[in-house]
Amino acid sequence: LAEITHKRRLSALGPGGLSRDRAGFEVRDVHYTHYGRLCPIETPEGPNIGLISSLCVYAKINDLGFIVTPYRKVKDSVVDLSPEGIEYLS
Repeated sequence: LAEITHKRRLSALGPGGLSRDRAGFEVRDVHYTHYGRLCPIETPEGPNIGLISSLCVYAKINDLGFIVTPYRKVKDSVVDLSPEGIEYLS
């Protein structure tokens, strides 16, 4: 379980990224584009808060490297609950 959690972790730190000291509140806050993609709860406490995130349960990485999340099709105000009604959007 720990290995799976570690593999689904994303970091804003490192080469080409941010440093803990210079990262402001805007970077650490939850953004509306994170909905369904990054978990707003699972982040470490301390200086890394908001800089290290985890993918949501159903989020995945597509062939182009984008984080995609499942949505259900809605047609004429009716939600398609079949497995074929799920589309992954980036």
